[in-house]
Amino acid sequence: MQAHEQHVPMTVDDLERLPDDGRRYELVDGRLDVSPAPVSIHSLVESRLCGYLNFVVAPDGYLAMQGAGINFNANRTHHSIPDVVVLNETDFEQPYLTRPPLLAIEVVSPESIIRDHHTKRREYAEFGIQAYWIVTPDDEKPGILEFRLEDGEYREVQQVIGEDIFATDFPFPVKLVPYWLLAKGPWRERIGGEGA
Repeated sequence: MQAHEQHVPMTVDDLERLPDDGRRYELVDGRLDVSPAPVSIHSLVESRLCGYLNFVVAPDGYLAMQGAGINFNANRTHHSIPDVVVLNETDFEQPYLTRPPLLAIEVVSPESIIRDHHTKRREYAEFGIQAYWIVTPDDEKPGILEFRLEDGEYREVQQVIGEDIFATDFPFPVKLVPYWLLAKGPWRERIGGEGA
């Protein structure tokens, strides 16, 4: 008779023992999910989004953060790290968030297409994150796809590409031009659709 190996689910405590090598370590039902370190265009889009949301459009009381870890369950076997989250400042927690942020944003990379469009979309809806944006940092057709939570599932609200203006009212009014998330030039003046 062969002994069966018992799978012991990993928790957030196990993540703390992993190397700090730039990769993104997440947990899905106690299983390790590893993503490569973001490439520079991915980091550029994240930082422009955070800067614009924090310092230009967010009213007092809101906070946009890059790389904030979220524990999805009490036994801490499901842990995700959205590229950007927006939350009420009163919901900020340490060392990880345990309540749904208002908005999660994922910046798509070639290896994350399925995860961002399917797996994370399902996970974020089940966790109760009210809005989800998927940003595609494509040189030819940069875009933003917006979903809102409705009856426990995400419903597509809009998709905006290139130099068109993405406009939403949740979690607060935002106008954003996808092209200026990655373009060289006067992005600070034009990212909100002004000065074009």
